[in-house]
Amino acid sequence: MATMLEALETIMRELGDLLLDWRTRGMTHGCWEGSQLKADADRHAHDFLLDRLRRSWQHIPVISEEDASMHDANRPGEYWLIDPIDGTASFCNGFDGFVTQAALMRGCQPVLGVVHAPALGLTYTALQDEPALCNRVPISTTIFGTRAPILIDNYPEPRGIAHRLYDEIGCGGYIESGSIGLKICRVADGTADIFIKDVAVRDWDLAPAHLILARAGGKLTTLAGSALPYDGNFERVGLIASGNQELLVQVSQWNSNRTKMLNSISNEQTNA
Repeated sequence: MATMLEALETIMRELGDLLLDWRTRGMTHGCWEGSQLKADADRHAHDFLLDRLRRSWQHIPVISEEDASMHDANRPGEYWLIDPIDGTASFCNGFDGFVTQAALMRGCQPVLGVVHAPALGLTYTALQDEPALCNRVPISTTIFGTRAPILIDNYPEPRGIAHRLYDEIGCGGYIESGSIGLKICRVADGTADIFIKDVAVRDWDLAPAHLILARAGGKLTTLAGSALPYDGNFERVGLIASGNQELLVQVSQWNSNRTKMLNSISNEQTNA
């Protein structure tokens, strides 16, 4: 597994160099497909990863964000789950918050993961039962209680559910960042303490960084605070990434109370 991780890290770094070169050469044209921005570079990155992974590990299937024909709910027992560019909007618009990421999945869990942010010079890696690393140096989450929690999201200031959380649990600061995978890794390395979303997210957004966060001491769960299943459909609604169990309990309880209040208001309006 360590040899596999080293080889995958090399592949992801090579793709990162290509992404920076493609952006310099203007390969940033994209169009919106629903809530997803798709660029020419997404497909080129997919083709590169698919070729390299298949050449290195012919027996392991690859499931990619960029190939809908692979999104079969009947998943193989072992497979690569890849997001060639997570944070395409950042890539296209000249921001640094994009990554390329991949996880080796066995059963319903990631057992090896790499998240590489080429414009930031950061490479996060993890193996099951081994410490998480950033640029080959061990990382860990912060100890909640030593500071008011730092919130991270992808807007210049908190919006939506993140705004409400920021105001209501007494956050001590806010960080703007790009891709979902990168934000989870920023919780893993202690830059931030909490990341929350109540919109659709997909398994390739989560799995590589999930393992990194878990091996750094943090938690990634559904909005209800339960384990992410990684089976069946690849899309789910919402996530909580937290520095530790105590913070997870606090945020998931806050969200439960918020949901009950919203349901109560909705029922009163319906019965009025």
